[in-house]
Amino acid sequence: MTASEPADSPTPSQGSSQGSVLGWSLTVLLREWSVRVEDASRDLPHGVRGYQVLSAVVHDAPPTQAALAARLGIDRTVMTYLLDKFEGCGLLERRQDPADRRARRIVPTGHGRRVLAEVDARVAQAEDELLSTLPPEDRRVLLALLEHAATGAAPGEDRCAAVARSAELTQEA
Repeated sequence: MTASEPADSPTPSQGSSQGSVLGWSLTVLLREWSVRVEDASRDLPHGVRGYQVLSAVVHDAPPTQAALAARLGIDRTVMTYLLDKFEGCGLLERRQDPADRRARRIVPTGHGRRVLAEVDARVAQAEDELLSTLPPEDRRVLLALLEHAATGAAPGEDRCAAVARSAELTQEA
C-alpha cells in the first residue's frame, strides 16, 4: 500500500499469485478508466458509446452503416438511432456510397472532427490522471507492455470493437 492509497482500499495480499494480482489490477484500472472516460465523453450523444462511434468514423475510412454496426457490435436498428442523433447534432453525415446506391457511408463533419479532438484530449488527460502515481517513463513502459500483451492475447482484434465490448462489460458489473 502507498501513502496515497486509503487504508481501506482493497489490495491483493502479499502472497497472491500473479494471476490474482493481474486480474485485480486490470479490474481496478478498467473500472476507473471507464468512469473517467464516461465523464470525458459526457457531452456526446450516448456518452461512451457515442465516443466509440465517432472515433471509429473519424479515424477510419468512411464505413457503411452496416459495417460500422457490425464492427462495434451494435444492433443495426440501434445504430440507426445513434446516427440519427449524431446527424442532428451536426457531427456525422450519411452519404450515398458511389459504388452501391443502397448503402450509406458515414462521414464525419468538420464539427464532428473538432468535437472528437476535444473529447480525445479529455480522455488523454483522464488516462494521465489515472496513471499519475507512475513516473512518465514507467507509464510509457506500462502502456507498451500492455499493448504487446493484448495484441499477443488477441491477434488482429479490432481496437474499437474490443473497447466497445469492454465498456458493455463494465456497465453490466
